[in-house]
Amino acid sequence: MYKRTSYIAKIEKALQAVPIVVLIGARQVGKTSIMQSIDFQKKVVSLNGQDVETAALFDKPSTIENYLKVYLNEELDGSLLIDEFQYIDGISTLLKLLTDKNNQLKILCSGSSSLDILQKVEESLAGRARIIEVLSLSFEEYLQFSDPNLHQLYLSLNENTASSALTAPIEQLFAEFLIFGGLPRAALVKSYPEKIEILNDIYQTYLLKDIRNYIANEQVVGFNKLIQLLALQIGNLLNINKLSRESGLTYKTCENFLFLLEQMYIIKMISPFQGNQRKAITKMQKLYFCDTGLRNRLANNFNSISLRNDNGAIFENAVFLELWKHKSNSTQIQFFRTTDGTEVDFIYNNLFSLKAIECKYKIFQKPVRLLALENFCAENNIQEKYVINQNLNSKVTETHFLQGFLVEKLKEKLH
Repeated sequence: MYKRTSYIAKIEKALQAVPIVVLIGARQVGKTSIMQSIDFQKKVVSLNGQDVETAALFDKPSTIENYLKVYLNEELDGSLLIDEFQYIDGISTLLKLLTDKNNQLKILCSGSSSLDILQKVEESLAGRARIIEVLSLSFEEYLQFSDPNLHQLYLSLNENTASSALTAPIEQLFAEFLIFGGLPRAALVKSYPEKIEILNDIYQTYLLKDIRNYIANEQVVGFNKLIQLLALQIGNLLNINKLSRESGLTYKTCENFLFLLEQMYIIKMISPFQGNQRKAITKMQKLYFCDTGLRNRLANNFNSISLRNDNGAIFENAVFLELWKHKSNSTQIQFFRTTDGTEVDFIYNNLFSLKAIECKYKIFQKPVRLLALENFCAENNIQEKYVINQNLNSKVTETHFLQGFLVEKLKEKLH
């Protein structure tokens, strides 16, 4: 079993502070595997919330408490793991009562949507639970799944590493990562046709099934049109009026479906940074998919990244995901755009400082000045700026040029 050590560390740290940790994220991102890979020092009982018999154990506090006394120990000194816990009615209140009464019990839960989970945690488990988002694989994790030897090489690289024959195999896998994304099941197979089949299975079997629990039969056709339109919108401003017209759905229904898709970790929308310019766009959001492989399945295009006219958008989406996967809960990722088209792709706000990040899917022979980026940083007193690109790792004054596959190396500087 491949261990996703960054998540394991987050969970272990959280369980030292609170009795309950909740993992949330899309289907098939590996939440169950993460739960099973933790080395608990004490005895563990594992349950699945989708099991009818498991749900019956939570009918009242005494039932689950007596069950744990038999299968854990009399003192309830150990850990309870509950997969898909959101299917159990009244689970939040019961977990509160359990942990209040048994202070040695630690509980780790997982859920595949934040639609109901966040509200349950906020209302019943405030101060007792910590929520951790689980996303698809980062590129470093993808390397670990795909080629452990290249993963070891990657760990030795830094933002000053020059592109060379040594890094070429990693760059090739990054190109693959842009097309097939980071869902673990797809990452574990080598065959491209098999990766595509797995992505199709995940979309048809898991995501569509879950989503259709929330939409009326007469809305299915419009919803399918909407999600395919969204797949062509990555990195662009969302125009809900246009989406409404082209999908045949009402404006309000489009809004509701966007909210649903975001809560189910299929898409992610980011808000604009207003800055000091009067012409800044302040209301429209930008859209990204939570996995580029799933996005390419919806766009019905798995061609090589070098042959595509949407390669810049896919590259920007992948950079966004790398930034998102390593940010803290308090960090905001925004964008800047003016009505006359001046744009900075990402503003990374960790509450202590701002950093500006521009994505350019192109090959640079040498560092160049990007006036829009420089002017924006000057007007907003931003010292650090990054140009994420295909081939160049360099620094000129305060502008860092960095290859896309090395974005993860920035995580210490961004925090």
